[in-house]
Amino acid sequence: MRDEKLTGVLFVIVFPFLLFFISYYGFESSYVELKSMEKAPDFMFTSVYAYRVIPNFLMLHVTDAVEMIIDQYLFSFKNFILKNGTVFYHSVFLINAFFFILSSIIINKILKLRPVEMLSHPDIQKVIHLVAIFFIVIIQYVPTNCDCIAVFFYVTGVFLTLRYFHYRKITDFILLCLVVFVSTLVRETACLNIAFFAAVFIDPEEIKKKNFHGIREIIFLILSFILPYLGLKMMITQNASFFEGVYLVKNFTSPFNLAGLLFGILGMYFTFSLCNKNGQLILKRYLFFSLPYLMMITFVGLFWETRLFIPLILSGIVVASHQFKNISTAS
Repeated sequence: MRDEKLTGVLFVIVFPFLLFFISYYGFESSYVELKSMEKAPDFMFTSVYAYRVIPNFLMLHVTDAVEMIIDQYLFSFKNFILKNGTVFYHSVFLINAFFFILSSIIINKILKLRPVEMLSHPDIQKVIHLVAIFFIVIIQYVPTNCDCIAVFFYVTGVFLTLRYFHYRKITDFILLCLVVFVSTLVRETACLNIAFFAAVFIDPEEIKKKNFHGIREIIFLILSFILPYLGLKMMITQNASFFEGVYLVKNFTSPFNLAGLLFGILGMYFTFSLCNKNGQLILKRYLFFSLPYLMMITFVGLFWETRLFIPLILSGIVVASHQFKNISTAS
């Protein structure tokens, strides 16, 4: 039993942390010069990032705390620490690493919650877990202060959706609404939790039969997203916008953006091919309900920022590994 717990800690926490550490300190991103920034850039408080209040709050206070700890307790190591990045960069790493490890723990719980027969063996679960972790790590060439936090809230919402689907505990649904509400203060990815819930609970064939099971829950989830979203819009008005620009043409002309788009398409195709018939049906629904998000990143996002596709790919991995016994297979 002790060996199993130790192996679990090493595999779910220590090994993912080392991968994440390597991605931040083993090589530098050519996408953004975050490592040399002394403080948070001004655009984080005047652009779309201004609405990501939780990451910005953590970024400011963790940076102050790290600076204080270095000055008071690690002064003899200060030159070595600053040689490998600014205080701001180390702070962003610590925030992202913390939520990345939490995401790894939640993903591990998801894979153990009613896995398909293929994943019934723990060793196979570890392989799938590693695949999910590698996907998250590899997109860290676009380091931000919000994506790892958003991923954590997203996979937590997915976990609560699956628990509610199987056990119908109202506490799980209330927690899901809370997760959507809070994660809207992190990043717009929160809306994808609604898409995942709808993909699992809404069956078009049942709606044709006037069976509206799940519609009421969807309404509550939409309100959990809309209320904080509009609240942010009303409270933060100073020179802030919900997008930085329109990149539609750039997304389909730049070779880098086209490569990012191909990454997203192939990533989803990879997970789709792993799904059984039920899983493929759910993924089709999920992509349909995710159309607003997909349209948004097409117009105002950059495909080369492959982090935008990570929630979709993680959803595909979850669906491929989960056993949905009660899902209709009607096409």
